[in-house]
Amino acid sequence: MTAVSVWFVLGLFLDAFAHSTVPELETFFTPWHAVFYSGFAATGGWALWTVWRNVETGRQGLAAVPVGYGMTMVALPVFALSGAVDLLWHTVLGIETGTDIFFSPSHLGLIASMVVIVTSPLRSAWSDPGLGSRPSLRALLPAVVALSFAGSLILLFLSYGNALFFGPNAIVEIFSTPEGEDADLLAGRIVVTTIVLLAPLLLLARRWHLPFGAATIGYSSAAAISATLTGFEVLDIPLTIVAAGVGVDLLARRLQPTAERRTAFWVFAAAAPLLTWSLYLGVAAAVVGRLPAVTELWTGMPVVTALVGWLLAALMLPSALPVTATVLQRAGARTG
Repeated sequence: MTAVSVWFVLGLFLDAFAHSTVPELETFFTPWHAVFYSGFAATGGWALWTVWRNVETGRQGLAAVPVGYGMTMVALPVFALSGAVDLLWHTVLGIETGTDIFFSPSHLGLIASMVVIVTSPLRSAWSDPGLGSRPSLRALLPAVVALSFAGSLILLFLSYGNALFFGPNAIVEIFSTPEGEDADLLAGRIVVTTIVLLAPLLLLARRWHLPFGAATIGYSSAAAISATLTGFEVLDIPLTIVAAGVGVDLLARRLQPTAERRTAFWVFAAAAPLLTWSLYLGVAAAVVGRLPAVTELWTGMPVVTALVGWLLAALMLPSALPVTATVLQRAGARTG
């Protein structure tokens, strides 16, 4: 399911690239849409095939639906209906070329159902007791990739709140001029991007010990969609975000944030964005050759994101969870 989802998500990335680089795009029938919708056909076909295999073994009704794929069976027809509405919408109203593309009702139906479909491996892994509390990256890879895809899709549709579109010169210039709305807009974008990058990692950490590489994969996916939407013209900052993902993985290895370790969970949630945006501003300043002129902005922005991360962690994990019965059983088996 994860493999065919790559096809599905890549199709949307290609379509996003086309919309950002081909302003005269005037038709629904494009090669990029062909990749996108054929990816949906492959993903939906695989999901339905898994159900059919279970039916052949004698399972009936909901029992034939694999664990974690119940909502997928709902999302598939929603996506198909949204695609049909999208064709009608473009035929009648034309092709969106600006921010309005992210507010089209048919597009919102497509992205919402797509997130549900591509996260099927995550829901399946979530219910799999065989993974234990400390799965390797290899064992958890389908769930990690699925959640990373979901994060990049959400960031795509929050492009008006994405801070990874700016190049180093723009970042330094904006934070050198507090007057006007540019500094406000960039600060707001950084907060939105912080939540999109951090929330998936906290979700994983609430269920499992974060395997090394999970943050790098998630950050790389966000960097990829951001670079795609800029036509690969601004690569300094996306590459910086990939490097930040490696740093966040090292933080997770050191802090070991889990649902049973609330303090570590909270500290990780604050430290990850602090590292990410310090690197973001540091690289921008290094490339330009000077720091932003407004000291309060470049020193305070990483602190703001750390506070946002801590608040998000406090909402997700207000108190430590007790050690699970599975962990206790394993401990008993070892001592026995």
